[in-house]
Amino acid sequence: MEEELIKKIKQKKEFSMLPEKDVELVFEKINTPFRTDEEKIKMTRDLLRKIYTVFLSNKLLKIKRKNFYWFLKKHLSTRERFPYYSELYRKIIGNSGEKIKIYDLGCGINGFSFPFFKKEGFNVEYVGVEAVGQLVDLQKSFFKNSKKVSFFHESLFDINKIDEIVKKGKGTKIVFLFKVIDSLEVLERNYSKKFLTHLTPLVDKVVLSFATRSIQSKKKFFANRKWIRDFISDNFNLVEEFDLGGENYIIFSEKDL
Repeated sequence: MEEELIKKIKQKKEFSMLPEKDVELVFEKINTPFRTDEEKIKMTRDLLRKIYTVFLSNKLLKIKRKNFYWFLKKHLSTRERFPYYSELYRKIIGNSGEKIKIYDLGCGINGFSFPFFKKEGFNVEYVGVEAVGQLVDLQKSFFKNSKKVSFFHESLFDINKIDEIVKKGKGTKIVFLFKVIDSLEVLERNYSKKFLTHLTPLVDKVVLSFATRSIQSKKKFFANRKWIRDFISDNFNLVEEFDLGGENYIIFSEKDL
């Protein structure tokens, strides 16, 4: 019965390309005996939309011949980051002349920011990982002629698959987790801690970001996410923390032995 309901949930186009694992996790949050099947389907879709497809639009997906600026400005999440991309990537990468491998986990459409790396003179190979298959296909189409940009349609809840992706390639490895941790925690409490504990030793540094103000109203948030800050402080080497635009960024690495 549960399998049939999940199939029905995914029949709606916006959810059709989400990983099975993610849909199952959301369904488990909703699946209680006192709810009807119709309520379970509706409530699961509502939560999926809030976490995964809130910024997905037909206009974004249908127009494929625009430049990268257009896409970044069309998506609400990247629109507010757009004026700061050059400064942000300079802060993260610094003056390194080395080859950098970026793993952007839960990338959304942040792959369209790749030209900013080139603009700043960085030698970057970019790997985007995203659960919303439509966004993966869109970016693959845009960068189909680039050997330095690739995308994977995967769930961040599949640690083994993420492990496999991150271990590939050479050079300095940096993981981006921009506005991702909150969504992970909605589906599985403390999953972020398990995820970071496994992931951080595989790379040179990790960059988390959190929204500091509402995208719509621009009102400042008062939640400081002490739980994840304390976890990072206790378990990793804090490299830098700064605010830029509407986001707070925390850069950290594996703790020195």
